[in-house]
Amino acid sequence: MILYHGSNVEVKDINLKLCKPFRDFGKGFYLTNIRTQAENMAKRVVRIKGGKSVLNVYEIDDDFMKNKDLNIKDFSSIPTEEWALFVMNNRNRYFSDIKTPLCNQDNKYDIVHGPVANDAMATLFQQYEQDFIDLEMLKKRMTYKELSMQFSFHTAKAISFLHKKEVIYG
Repeated sequence: MILYHGSNVEVKDINLKLCKPFRDFGKGFYLTNIRTQAENMAKRVVRIKGGKSVLNVYEIDDDFMKNKDLNIKDFSSIPTEEWALFVMNNRNRYFSDIKTPLCNQDNKYDIVHGPVANDAMATLFQQYEQDFIDLEMLKKRMTYKELSMQFSFHTAKAISFLHKKEVIYG
């Protein structure tokens, strides 16, 4: 399988210490198997930070999600209540129950796979957190959103399965 990481820099070595916390699935290295999604992310990073678009391309065994040596959380491609709570908990700087399976701020999962919580989804989360909508309405509104997919790698063990293939400059 080919995975892409869109950026404004070439990633020579993946350093998890440099990854930002409070992301959808916790602090980790994020990739997608959708090239256009990674290209769009690279363009977004360039708009924010400057530089030029860079697509870091990695190869990983097709069956890596079945590896019994890794603790993997797979949300598949469908946004669910569990996925929404997981993302909200990871994004919340004040969330304190990090041992729960509905959070990865402690990197209990080596790899997490699932939908990207885009801006439209973030608005829904905010409405839920401010009690403008309930959990049932959140679930209903999530089903109408078109989402991209992501894989996040949270441990050195998980990173060791990624093999750099090439770098494509935009």
